[in-house]
Amino acid sequence: MKVDSGFLHTLHLGGEFDANLCMNCGTCTALCPLGIELMPRKLFRRVLLGDKESVVGQSETIFSCLLCRMCESNCPAGIHIAENVRSLRTYLNHEVYGLAEA
Repeated sequence: MKVDSGFLHTLHLGGEFDANLCMNCGTCTALCPLGIELMPRKLFRRVLLGDKESVVGQSETIFSCLLCRMCESNCPAGIHIAENVRSLRTYLNHEVYGLAEA
């Protein structure tokens, strides 16, 4: 794994990314209606570790999220999961896919 120490900082530039509050309890994963195991607890941990390559490799999963906030409404730490996913999508759109804001 190649660590990118600036990855989390880059995500913060697009808005607040509060994944560092995650207690890694797994409630979000258990409640996901799509049954996406990676989302969001493991994904956020990879962001915090600076594993940009792994996060970029999960872009299909990131864009599969329904943003239904079911995980967010049950998060004991009060993490803004949907906003974090939006930040990841924005990052992927700009930095990986080269799409500009409209």
